[in-house]
Amino acid sequence: MASIMRFLQTIFILLLQDYTSAEDGEIRSSCRTAPTDLVFILDGSYSVGPENFEIVKRWLVNITTNFDIGPKYIQVGVVQYSDYPVLEIPLGTHDSNENLVGEMESIQYLGGNTRTGKAIQFAIDHLFAKSPRFLTKIAVVLTDGKSQDEVKDAAEEARKNKITLFAIGVGSETEEEELRAIANKPSSTYVFYVEDYIAISRIREVIKQKLCEESVCPTRIPVAARDEKGFDILVGLGVKKKVKKRIQILSSNVKAYEVTSHVDLSEFTRNVFPEGLPPSYVFVSTQRFKVKKTWDLWRILSLDCRPQMAVTVNGEDKTLSFTTTSLVNGTQVVTFTALPVKTLFDEGWHQIRLLVTETDITLYIDDQEIEMKPLHPVLGIYISGLTQIGKYSGREETVQFDVQKLRIYCDPDQNNRETACEIPGFVSMIDLILRFIFSK
Repeated sequence: MASIMRFLQTIFILLLQDYTSAEDGEIRSSCRTAPTDLVFILDGSYSVGPENFEIVKRWLVNITTNFDIGPKYIQVGVVQYSDYPVLEIPLGTHDSNENLVGEMESIQYLGGNTRTGKAIQFAIDHLFAKSPRFLTKIAVVLTDGKSQDEVKDAAEEARKNKITLFAIGVGSETEEEELRAIANKPSSTYVFYVEDYIAISRIREVIKQKLCEESVCPTRIPVAARDEKGFDILVGLGVKKKVKKRIQILSSNVKAYEVTSHVDLSEFTRNVFPEGLPPSYVFVSTQRFKVKKTWDLWRILSLDCRPQMAVTVNGEDKTLSFTTTSLVNGTQVVTFTALPVKTLFDEGWHQIRLLVTETDITLYIDDQEIEMKPLHPVLGIYISGLTQIGKYSGREETVQFDVQKLRIYCDPDQNNRETACEIPGFVSMIDLILRFIFSK
């Protein structure tokens, strides 16, 4: 019954997306539609067994039904390997999810030894090299044992061809070093391990999110000692060229921008979010303001100027609202009213952080969790309109405010790594611990 309900929900989403696209003359962009060549390289050796291989096939179907299949969207290929690789599904042969699922379900288990390196090289030569599309290329390698050939050279060859590799190890016979050699870096993003084949269902949503990040989040933002996939909205809107006056934030080396009413911080959405947004992400903004009216710190408008996404500062009642799309009624707005929200209106520097998932949104202010609200499932965004920051709600007039940071991180785990160290006087928990240690 649960699988039938999930199938019906997927069909409903597809029909609704088609309806809204035709109605508005626009196409909703999201992970479902981002043009990608995606290849699954599946271990079909004796150690897998026919029953586990059927579990793998169901997992594969569940992953791919989250995407729109077609020449303009996502193409999926499948390689099964043991002693030798077999091309089960070539790239570019399906124009619908139904046809792809049917062929996945008919894949027959091979049995044999484990030659993972040969399978990766086969995918490079016989799938990716034959694809005429210049777009995101991803390969997911699923294995339950140590390869009987070398994997490193083939994996390096894939990366030279701009193919992103994920490695999923199943069971105790896999070797972490080999999985790391297969996958892209950092391994915390591209390597996964589960104890058995039944457990791979637990990482389905994580894999879906990671595949989505690769297809819709091409830009990397330097953060501390690592790069994070995401969108630096200030860079996307050309703030450095449009805003002339800089502000030195006291007690730090951080500089900010002084935005005035004479500046228009707008850009075509397709230039900022060309493939939409992932299902989960972290919005981070550091700003200060004096305005007491209602204004949008950030918003995405459709062609007819309807808000699709927005972070709205409600000056009259000192609350904060988040607007996003909705599968239920097109648009949904959640408002944070907890008492700490009022601190945003004290005319000082504050960091707003919103952790957005497929089921809820959580507000953090200055690194402190404030309030969580539920969300309905969302639709993709229209990218034919405008992305703007610092605008009065429902108007084109720019708000006067100061801004230091405005970013979206595609990895929701960045919420746990992000700090508010750019805020004057902010002391992180790590700093407090170090101060305590050295004071002894």
